[in-house]
Parts: sequence; structure tokens; C-alpha cells
Amino acid sequence: MAKAAAGRALTGALVLALGACSMAPDYQPPQTAAPAAFKEVAGWIMAAPRDGEGRGPWWDAYADPTLADLEARAAKASPTLAAALARYDASRAAARVERSDLLPEAGVNAQASRERRSANRPLAVGGAQTFDDYIVGGSIDYELDLWGRIRNRVKAAQAESDASASDLASAQLSLQAAVADAYFRLRGLDAQAQVLDRSVEAFARAYDLTSKRHDGGVASGIDVNRARTVLGNARAQVATIANQRAATEHEIAALVGELASGFSVAPEIEDFAPPAPPAATPSDLLQRRPDIAAAERRVFAANARIGVAKAAFFPSLTLGAAGGWETTGGSLLTTPNTFWSLGPVASLLTIFDGGRRNAQVKISRAEYEEVAADYRGTVLTAFRQVEDSIAAMHHLSSAAVAQKEAADAAQRTSDIAMSRYRDGAAGYLDVVTAQTDALDARRAYISVQTQRMQASVAFVRAIGGGASTPVQAMAGS
Repeated sequence: MAKAAAGRALTGALVLALGACSMAPDYQPPQTAAPAAFKEVAGWIMAAPRDGEGRGPWWDAYADPTLADLEARAAKASPTLAAALARYDASRAAARVERSDLLPEAGVNAQASRERRSANRPLAVGGAQTFDDYIVGGSIDYELDLWGRIRNRVKAAQAESDASASDLASAQLSLQAAVADAYFRLRGLDAQAQVLDRSVEAFARAYDLTSKRHDGGVASGIDVNRARTVLGNARAQVATIANQRAATEHEIAALVGELASGFSVAPEIEDFAPPAPPAATPSDLLQRRPDIAAAERRVFAANARIGVAKAAFFPSLTLGAAGGWETTGGSLLTTPNTFWSLGPVASLLTIFDGGRRNAQVKISRAEYEEVAADYRGTVLTAFRQVEDSIAAMHHLSSAAVAQKEAADAAQRTSDIAMSRYRDGAAGYLDVVTAQTDALDARRAYISVQTQRMQASVAFVRAIGGGASTPVQAMAGS
């Protein structure tokens, strides 16, 4: 009896040991080159991972209630985000489907029939027979996962679900950044419109002055036409900016999930003030970027699918049990009517399949190499985007300082030229040149400031969301 118990224990240990087998290679995330520090800003170096920190609402750093309202509306009604959420739900359900194979499958059945058996059937006794047949029973089956085929399928499905969750986070971040980018472009157009409206008023006054001087014989017809040309150009630019603003407003409507015909954002002039950028380091980037996380999870899934393909070289073993009651008449649920069966079912080992399983393993390995290369490409792209956005914030900040000086100087020149023209000390050509330069310089300054706001949004997107620790503000910000 002791020997029998020992035999059962040994058998159980063997089954457990086999159940722990896995054909998947040991997983290691693909190695990628990571810089020790970002080159565009001194002092940004490697730091401890901060993946657990909150990422939003990062737009609160801009202190703009209208932007915050648009972001909230986009989160509720964006069709792009709804589609990403549906894909995530589908991936979670797919993972549950695979996990179900880790558990036994049980079922019940019932049958009631009237049958006739031929008198000439093989080994017939007593001629033809007609009878009723009633069956109630159930069965349970469980596949022993000896080679990790099921477990690796579950791991792959769960990794795909995790990747889908990161895809959802990436879609959400992309949507938030797109809304903010379009919003700041809209505000830049509002500022452009204000400058043009003021310029039209100033050019109209200059035109009236020139017309009066012409009527008095002081100014020439050339001066009048120059004044009319400058005024006409400014009015045309007003219409162009209005058209661009309408298109941008319609773009925002689509992002927040509303019809363009019923959507509007009231014009508003704001002082462009990009917030100090949050601290970001290469180590943070690898853990904060949802697209990097998604790419890494897909590498893990591909690695697990190699194990699934390799497990096909080995036989499967299924434990099954069935039982119930069967009778041709009378009381069904009685002891004499019971039946049962119990035993393992082993699939035969395929000896020759024309290289199909070898090809499947090669396919799974090639798919792994593909997603591993995609992961490395995603990491390289992420570092490039961060460097791009840091460079943009840094250089545009310097450009804004210089452009503001140019705009202020051009405006002073315009004022002086007009004053000299009134006094008869200068020709109207000087006025036209100075006014055009002043308008162009002011619009260029607004454009640079708009780009700074867009660069700050691009930076937040590049590092995978907002962070709580700001770095020193850059010069001119």
C-alpha cells in the first residue's frame, strides 16, 4: 500500500513537472541604444524611473479654461477614442477566451428518441427492433498543458491585451495633443486677426490722410494708390486669416466629436506663455511612452507564440470523464441505468507533415524579429521626437525674443515715418515701407509664439504625458 501511495505521488510530481514545461525562449526585452542625456538641454540626465507618476490633466499647466473644456469634451465624445476603447475591450475579451483553456470544460446533455434497428444489421439477434432511448448525462474534459502550448497562448493574448491598453493610452494622448495644438493655432489666428484689424484701421486713416493731401495738391496720385494698395492687401489678409480660423475651428469640432456646423469657439486674445517643461530623462521615456510600452508587449507576445509553435512537435494529453443515465423505458434516474467512462486521450505524434510545423516555427521567429525591430524603431523615434521638441522650444524661445525686438523697432519706424510724412519731411513710400515691415514683423512674432506653444504640446506628447517636476524655464519663456 505504501508502494502504491509512493507511485501515485511520483506520478503526480511527474505530471506537475511536465506541466511546468514551456517551449518559449527565455524572454529578454530587445536591447536599444539610450543616450545618457539629451543634448539640447544641459543637465537632463538619467534618473530613477517615474512610471507611477500621474500624467494628467497636463493641459492644466496652461491655465486655460477653454482648453480644459475642449479636452473634457474630446474625452467624452471623440469617435477616435471610442474606436480605440472598443479595440481594447475586444483584446481583453480575446485574452479571456485563451485563459478559458486553462480550466476544464464541462457540459451536460439530454436526448429522447425512438429508434429502429435493421433486422439485417451485423450480428443481428432477434430481427428488427424498435425502441425508445432516453439519455441524461454530462462530461468533463481537461487538457494537460505538458509543453506550455496553452500557457504561452494565454501569455501572448494577455500581452496583446496590455499592448492594446497602451494603444488606448497612446490614442488618448494623441487626441489630447491634437486638441491642444489646434487650439493654440486657433488662438494664434485670433492674434493675427487682431493685428490685421488694427492695421486695416491704421491703413484706412493713412489712406484718408493721403487722399486729403492729394485733394489739397500736396500728395501725388502715386501716394494715394500706394495707400490704397497697402489697405487692400491688409483687408485681403483679414479674409485669409478668417478662412484659416474657420478651418481650424472645424478641425477642433471633429476632434471633440461634434458637427462643425454647430460648433464654435469664441475669439479671444491670449498672452502666449508656454509653461516650464516637465523634467524628462531617457530612463523615464522608456517607461512613460505608451507606444513604447505597447511595442514591448508585442515583442513579449511574439516570443510566447514561438513556444506555441514549438509545442506542436509534441503530443497532447486530455483527461476526460463522462457519465449519466440511459434507459429504454421506465424510471430514468435509477442505479441500473447509470453509465460512466474515465480515462486519458492522447493525440498521436505526427511523424511527417511535409515541413508544416518547421515552417510555422520559422514564421513565429520571423514575426518576433519583425516586432523586435519595430520596438527598436519606436524607441529611436521617441528619442528623436524628444530631441526635436526640446530643440524647438529652446530655439523658438530665442527667436521670440529677437522677433519681438524686431516688431517693436518696426512699429517705432512706422510711427516715425507717418509723423515725418504729416510734417512733409518724408515721402509716402517711406510710410508704406515702414507700415508693411511693421505688420510683417508683428505677424512673424505671433507666428513664433504660436510655434512655441505647439512645441510645448509636442514635448508633452513626446515624453508620454505630463509630469509633476518642472525644470528650469528656458530663456525667453
